[in-house]
Amino acid sequence: AAPRPAHGCGSGALLGRFGVLLQALLALCAFSTLMLKRFKEPKAERRPWRIWFYDTSKQAIGALFIHFANVFLSDLTEEDPCSLYLINFILDATLGMLLIWLGVKVVSWIVQHKKYTYLVFGEYGDPPQAAAWIGQCILYLLIMVFEKTVISLVLLIPGWTKLQQILLGYIPNPQLELVLVMFVVPFIVNAIMFWVVDSLIMRKYKQKDTLDINGSTETPRARRTEESQVLLSPDMDFDQSESDQEIPAPRGSSQKMKQPSYQVVI
Repeated sequence: AAPRPAHGCGSGALLGRFGVLLQALLALCAFSTLMLKRFKEPKAERRPWRIWFYDTSKQAIGALFIHFANVFLSDLTEEDPCSLYLINFILDATLGMLLIWLGVKVVSWIVQHKKYTYLVFGEYGDPPQAAAWIGQCILYLLIMVFEKTVISLVLLIPGWTKLQQILLGYIPNPQLELVLVMFVVPFIVNAIMFWVVDSLIMRKYKQKDTLDINGSTETPRARRTEESQVLLSPDMDFDQSESDQEIPAPRGSSQKMKQPSYQVVI
């Protein structure tokens, strides 16, 4: 058995039988929040299961990469691996979340500028193409690599040992520490992170407000402007043969005058 310090879990505890069981339970509970989020979406905007799988699988790949990177980094030193894992996780959930948001925004701007339609997060074509999903998974994984690299550089700053002692130094039971580090805290934070990141990388349905009329895109503001012009223009007539009415001219005149027709728009 690996030597166990007086406080904290021992080396290799994160990959032990109990640790793996907690990680599997964490994955099941954390990703259930994404399913809950899908059912919370309005019915008119609810994603089909295939689109939902494409969106959430990107997060699954990124989360697995971050998780195993944290496990690997936590066992590199002789310090308490549970404390190191918790520090990595807290940095991922704070500074890392900001880096993920920035990475998604930058990548989205680049692919839209280059007009790479299938690399826009949440857009998979009609019908959905697996190639688009693979390309977006690669982009999202690159964002995760960038985020984890920055967090690893931040951990090189001296002074984290004192924080380790503050976080978990008061817990004498290694099993309880492992439960807190590998299940309780990650479940709460991952549920929030998955919900936020899913909103970032899913298709933005706000664009549904536009209407495709005769091959052109018309926004609600454009429709209101056109309706105002119709109301203010008495000469506009969509069917002159039915709405034009002839009125008699004054005596002594053989000409006929047409009464202007008005189109009422509601």
